[in-house]
Amino acid sequence: MATREVGGVVLGRAAEKLFSLSGLFAVYKPKGPTSAGVLNLLKEKLLAEAGLQTNRSKRNQVLKIGHGGTLDSAAEGVLVIGIGKGTKMLGTMLAGSKKYTAIGLLGKATDTLDATGKVTEEKPYDQITKGDLENVLQKFTGDIMQVPPLYSALKKDGERLSTLMKRGEAVEAKPARPVRVYSLSLQQFQPPLFTLELSTCATMQELTRTKHGPFTLEEHALHEDKWTIDEIARSLEFCTSLLPGESSHKKLKTEHPGETAVSCEDK
Repeated sequence: MATREVGGVVLGRAAEKLFSLSGLFAVYKPKGPTSAGVLNLLKEKLLAEAGLQTNRSKRNQVLKIGHGGTLDSAAEGVLVIGIGKGTKMLGTMLAGSKKYTAIGLLGKATDTLDATGKVTEEKPYDQITKGDLENVLQKFTGDIMQVPPLYSALKKDGERLSTLMKRGEAVEAKPARPVRVYSLSLQQFQPPLFTLELSTCATMQELTRTKHGPFTLEEHALHEDKWTIDEIARSLEFCTSLLPGESSHKKLKTEHPGETAVSCEDK
C-alpha cells in the first residue's frame, strides 16, 4: 500500500523503502567507468527497482545519494556511498584511512604515470636490485611533501586536471601537500618492478582500493548484482557498527605475482 508521496508522486512499498534508506555503505567500482558513472548506474538501478523513472526530473533528484572519494576510471575497488542523511557523512570519508594495492612496471614511463598513457621514456632496469629499491623506499617514510600528479581528479575551474591535460590545455601543478607515512615495505621483488626514485623509470599498471575507512573490498563492497534495495538495507544495518572508532591512518599496499609489491601507511 502506498503511504508516502515524493515530488508529487505517491510511492509504493519498494519506493518507500528506498527513500527511507540512510547511512553509509560500500560498492565495488570496476575498471573503466568513472566514480560518477558508477554512482549514476547505482541510482538508476535503485529507481528502476522502485518503479520510478530514471530521467532527470525533479522527482528523481529527491533521492539523496553520493560518493566519498573519487577513484580514477582505470582504478577499481571500494567506493563508499552515502544515501539519505548518510550524504552528510561523506566529508569525513575524504580524510579517512585508505588502503591500496598497486602494481608497478619498471623500464617504461608514461605521460599519465599509469598504463593508460603514452610511453614517454624507456630505460634498462637490470641493474636495479632488491636492496636498491628498499633503500629508496626508506626515503618516503615519516612526514613528506607529496605533489599531486597532473593527471588526477583534482579540479581547476570546475574541471578535472586530467580532462584539461587530455585536451592539451596548459595545467599548473598543484602545491605539494604534507603526508605522513608510518611504514613502507617491499613485499615482492621480481623484475619488472615498481619503484619510486631509481636510475630507471616505472609505470603503475594497476591500482585497487581495498579499504576506505572501515569498509573493505572483501567484506563490505557490494558488486553490481547486489545493488538492490534489500541488499543495501542489510549492508547499511551491518555497516553502522563499523563507523565508531575509525582509525586516522592511511595504508597503501602493492602486491602482484611476478612484479614488485610495495606497502605503506600514511595519514
